[in-house]
Amino acid sequence: MEIYFLDWANLLLRWLHVITAIAWIGSSFYFVFLDNNLQNPNSPDLLEKGVGGAMWAVHGGGFYNPQKYMVAPQKIHTKLHWFYWEAYSTWLSGFALFTVLYLWNAGTFLIDKSLMDWTPVVAGTAAVGFLVAFWVVYDITCRVFGFRKNGELIVAGLMIVVVALASWLANHLFAGRAAFLLVGAMIATAMSANVFFWIIPGQRKVVAAMTSGGTYDADSLAIHGKRGKQRSVHNTYFTLPVIFAMLSNHYSFLYMHEQRWVLLFAMMLAGALIRQFFVQRHAFHLGRAANPWPFAAVGLVMILSVIVAMKPAPLATTAATADNAAPVAFEQVKTVLEMHCYMCHGEAVQMKGIRLDQAASVKANAQAVFQQVAVTRQMPMNNATNISEEERRLIKRWFVSGASVD
Repeated sequence: MEIYFLDWANLLLRWLHVITAIAWIGSSFYFVFLDNNLQNPNSPDLLEKGVGGAMWAVHGGGFYNPQKYMVAPQKIHTKLHWFYWEAYSTWLSGFALFTVLYLWNAGTFLIDKSLMDWTPVVAGTAAVGFLVAFWVVYDITCRVFGFRKNGELIVAGLMIVVVALASWLANHLFAGRAAFLLVGAMIATAMSANVFFWIIPGQRKVVAAMTSGGTYDADSLAIHGKRGKQRSVHNTYFTLPVIFAMLSNHYSFLYMHEQRWVLLFAMMLAGALIRQFFVQRHAFHLGRAANPWPFAAVGLVMILSVIVAMKPAPLATTAATADNAAPVAFEQVKTVLEMHCYMCHGEAVQMKGIRLDQAASVKANAQAVFQQVAVTRQMPMNNATNISEEERRLIKRWFVSGASVD
């Protein structure tokens, strides 16, 4: 019964997490687009109000005229909308999902004993430490180098190195699927922390000074806008790498690869370069930046290189012959299931509501067994029971020949 409710918690939290992530990333993409398309106003009334940039847009049957004040307007006439719950709810729902799926079942999902044989508590603590450590390193890097000459290039270079090291370390400590998720989660944690610790507090100070009724020094408040802009831009570069890391942990051909940390890092870097293309593209059309096509070109070349490098070798003749051999008796399949599947899909434990210690249930779930064992190779989880290639091929031959349980 516990597993049943955990599955529902997993589904509902994942649903919530995707919805909130769409809202957050969508608003992030929109405001980056907006910033890069604002034009300096010529209208005297806008200049008098302190508008630093404006644009016209049409959508949904109406016209919009967003305007940006570089520090703060003299007066806010309507309710001020804050963009922060999108970020907070995305992180909270994501961490809740991570807790239900990975921390609660650390022994199954976090630990690969062939890499690191540690207890679930230690593995879970290390995983949470991963999230915190990246934020600390990233935040210190931004504070020290962020506003120096060529500071953004320095920060970008150092973060590329840090993410590469984190990808290598995670994939040498944790099970592949968990490692991919952890690298994405550590970056996503930094994104949310940017909003929580810097962007929103800085904006609150500006609004508080503006609405206090007293005088305030606009120049001294400008640092909050600069820092908020800096962290917001960083967040938009993080988005595509995070999305890839989160999605890729569903594809075993990636996280089970021998060089999986290289694949993960290369694909995330390609995502960041492609995001740079879209960011700079907006400014390019207004003559504010160089043509960004090299970023997209390099990103696409990296992705294609990964695809080519991962191309599987042709099956050996012996393996191909084995796949086309005579049908497999169910007794042979049953032996494999007893050795590798009953502990999670037997009478005592029925993960995902699937039971494989009964012939009728095996027949009903034959497609899933074939897919998980022989095609995606996700089961047994992290190959904890050391199923062999020969046993995987046996399952394949059994299914292809009709999945008989007689």
